Amino acid sequence: MSNLERIEAGLARAREAIRRAVHEKNQTSNYKEDEEVFIPKGSIYRNAHCFHQSYAEMEKRLKVWVYREGEHPLVHTGPFDNIYSVEGLFIDEMESGKSRFMAHHPDEAHLFLIPISVSNIVNFLYRPLVTYNRDQLQRVVMDYIGVVAEKYPYWNRSQGADHFLVSCHDWAPDISQANPKFYQNFIRVLCNANTSEGFKSQRDASIPEINIPYGELGPTRQNTSLDKGSILAFFAGGSHGHIRKILLEHWKDKDNEVQVHEYLENKEDYFKLMGKAKFCLCPSGYEVASPRVVTAISMGCVPVLISDNYSLPFSDVLDWSKFSVYIPSKKIPEIKTILKEISHSRYLELQKSVTKVHRHFTVHRPAQPYDMLNMVLHSVWLRRLDVLLPS
Repeated sequence: MSNLERIEAGLARAREAIRRAVHEKNQTSNYKEDEEVFIPKGSIYRNAHCFHQSYAEMEKRLKVWVYREGEHPLVHTGPFDNIYSVEGLFIDEMESGKSRFMAHHPDEAHLFLIPISVSNIVNFLYRPLVTYNRDQLQRVVMDYIGVVAEKYPYWNRSQGADHFLVSCHDWAPDISQANPKFYQNFIRVLCNANTSEGFKSQRDASIPEINIPYGELGPTRQNTSLDKGSILAFFAGGSHGHIRKILLEHWKDKDNEVQVHEYLENKEDYFKLMGKAKFCLCPSGYEVASPRVVTAISMGCVPVLISDNYSLPFSDVLDWSKFSVYIPSKKIPEIKTILKEISHSRYLELQKSVTKVHRHFTVHRPAQPYDMLNMVLHSVWLRRLDVLLPS
């Protein structure tokens, strides 16, 4: 039996185990008896049995090969803070030598990471910024894949279906525009998951945008009561993109319950007000994703997603309707009415679910079971399970 045949046979067993767990409603664990075990349960999951078994199969089997070609700063590193940080943290996690998912030889790999940082390409090759043309970015990515495709058999045997790249930069979706046919199977793991701009949820994976302060691993978790104060909804931020402009036009400094501000003088007031609010408004900016979603969750505030064409992170397994509220941009004038119609008991359910889902939006180094970095990997693992490679 060849290496690929062994890999495909293992994936077939994983698929069967997931189907069996769903049918039998069984949740088994790979952990030892003395280890603390988290088992996903409850309505925040589309199917908790399916998710638990698919995650268990990932921990049992998945190996990821990180191509070693290329040099810093464009490859093998990325940003560790600010809104593009997931990109650098994920690459570093997979190359740290501490990940249980790291393959020691490409022949044992189920997935292949292209360790390019789109953020670093833009930061280093587009400075000074004299053009928004994506040609240079597209050439770097295409040239890198061309090198590894010529050197190794893995890209060509799958036509890129078991290869992926992780990026939170706004320009990342554009890497495939230069040659859509070449990238038609390639898994793009993106924060900018806009279905109107070519994001395909069955092939690509959506991941959260998180604003990480320098030297930290994410927003600080605040202790918040289940019953919030007098602020119904809160937002503070610049007029970036058409959705925010509409929001500010309708609500800026006009209502004591729906508190919408363009800027706050004191940054501490931002988190203080967010902590007091029942709902945190998370409008899209120039792109569909907003780091406010993760910040809201970390503050125990129910996120209100104001966006169009946004494929939500981890929505293969998470039921966002159980811990967030969705308002399309055309209904921005109705925000207060919509939120007021949510009963107190329904709000408490939403807020309790926010607390439960928080673990999936928390970053640890090294990564921990079911945390954000491993949820990113699980999203890619699910897409690999959908692919059957010919031996």
